[in-house]
Amino acid sequence: MNISLVLIVYRSKSELANDAANFCEQLLIDKKIKCLKIGSDSSSNFFKNNIKNTNLLPSLAIAIGGDGTVLKTADELVNYDIPILSFNIGGNLGFLTQDKSFLKNGSFLELLENNAFNIDARTMLKCNLFKNIDEIANGDYKEQFYALNDFYFKSIDEDISPTNQIQLEIDDETVNEYKGDGLIISSATGSTAYSMAAGGPIVHPNINAFVINPICPMSLSSRPIVVPDTSKIVIKTIKRDNQVLRLWRDGTKCSNIMEKEFCVISKAQKVTKIISFRKSISYYSTLIKKLQWKGNLHRQNLLENN
Repeated sequence: MNISLVLIVYRSKSELANDAANFCEQLLIDKKIKCLKIGSDSSSNFFKNNIKNTNLLPSLAIAIGGDGTVLKTADELVNYDIPILSFNIGGNLGFLTQDKSFLKNGSFLELLENNAFNIDARTMLKCNLFKNIDEIANGDYKEQFYALNDFYFKSIDEDISPTNQIQLEIDDETVNEYKGDGLIISSATGSTAYSMAAGGPIVHPNINAFVINPICPMSLSSRPIVVPDTSKIVIKTIKRDNQVLRLWRDGTKCSNIMEKEFCVISKAQKVTKIISFRKSISYYSTLIKKLQWKGNLHRQNLLENN
């Protein structure tokens, strides 16, 4: 990889992440590589203006923090074709981040320069919010959002009870009505995030699928389902005392969905490019370590006995 400019995004308000970002910046400067360092809580305009003012698109972005920092970076770079390399600093191994040892020993630069990495194009979700059914024919959406992990729907904070009713349509067919705390629409990448915490299945990120997962449903018949990522998913509120839903994207509040409004969720044409080193541990090893699975018991017993 030819590296001319690197965008460094570090987790704001984390001293460890800030120190790691400074270390990374100095390594790059020593190699005479230009850098642009930004905190993860910087506004979208700050991101865009700084990238625009360089008159040069970064060769890559380095996200330093945790999975949340990666999601913030992916959101800000959704309109740019910039791969993301991420390191987990100050927490446990993340599902989207590389081991911090590559950063600490500076070996990440050599691996990048020698092309000893893969770039995974991760599917993103797109959500169009429409005011009414008539607008969909014209494509005249009210708002549009993108997410790498998930969109989810919950009652607004001011509600006395979080219980809500949501209608789900898949490919123009009404499939179910959920009553409970909310509903998650997750990409395969996001299946190990909120959806997994809510009891959803783990889906390998290379599988072309979405997970539809109810949050604490009041009916035991409401189960998570996995659908093709070619599906068109429509979310509507069921009229009940002027119920208002709140739409969340990758853990961030997006918009309120009023009565008669609805969301259409589909696969985005945009992707998030994730850099993974070939020397990194495998996806399954990450699951074993992150979820504290047993892995190979025979090998573990040999290690313990030697």
